[in-house]
Amino acid sequence: MRPIVNIKHKIMKIKQLTILLTCFFLQACDLIEYHPYDVHITGERDCNARNIAIIESLYKESESITFAVMGDSQRWYDETLDFVHAINNRTDIDFVIHGGDMSDFGATKEFLWQRDIMNKLNVPYVALLGNHDCLGTGEETFLAIYGESDFSFVAGRTKFVCLNTNALEYDYSKPIPNFNFMENEVVDRGSEFDKTVLCMHAAPFSDVFNNNVSKAFQYYVRQYPGVQFCTVAHDHNVTITDIYNDGIIYYGSTCMRDRCFLLFTIHQDGYDYEAVYY
Repeated sequence: MRPIVNIKHKIMKIKQLTILLTCFFLQACDLIEYHPYDVHITGERDCNARNIAIIESLYKESESITFAVMGDSQRWYDETLDFVHAINNRTDIDFVIHGGDMSDFGATKEFLWQRDIMNKLNVPYVALLGNHDCLGTGEETFLAIYGESDFSFVAGRTKFVCLNTNALEYDYSKPIPNFNFMENEVVDRGSEFDKTVLCMHAAPFSDVFNNNVSKAFQYYVRQYPGVQFCTVAHDHNVTITDIYNDGIIYYGSTCMRDRCFLLFTIHQDGYDYEAVYY
């Protein structure tokens, strides 16, 4: 038979160890990821608003602007970091437009990782909402980190109208594209712009666009002053398409896996376009 003293000693040790472990986990709760969709945002929020303020303060009245368009960085972190280095090694780019799908599964950490990579850019950037960004609690995370999914800004007397076109992710339960927003943007700040660029993740007639309203979408696009072109992402290919055969070109960027971005310069005589591989 074991001595009673030894048994009591072991019980006391177990209690002490339990108390120590409990204290450790209570103090280290911030180290625990309770759920990949917890929307626990650390670091910067409202990135688009901050960067738009910079873009407009520097370039709103510029005679020409040069900007890069990319998208679908979702799972290609190293390639996206290389994109940032490629942009930072140039001196001719004013800002960057990310066409959406920063995340693959809408997980909070994915957005934080991508934000921290994109924040290494030497130039301001804005990010659009992609269809993968709508998965899980992704939209809530996007709204916290970047802001509203429909927004606009003016640079070089060109209005950039950035749209959420991911209708399938909402089961068509919300007005996407938001025609009220598009209609208002035709005239809002009308004295400040002569040209328009429309940016979206999913193009008309793609698998996530609400193609029941594709003709109405074309109508609203054509209302904008001096439409230069539209930019899209989603298809993971570089594309140049006159979707409606109305002279408005939709330029598609590929995913970061292909190490490529689109480069545009808008000037008084029109615009220049190039697909740049890095």
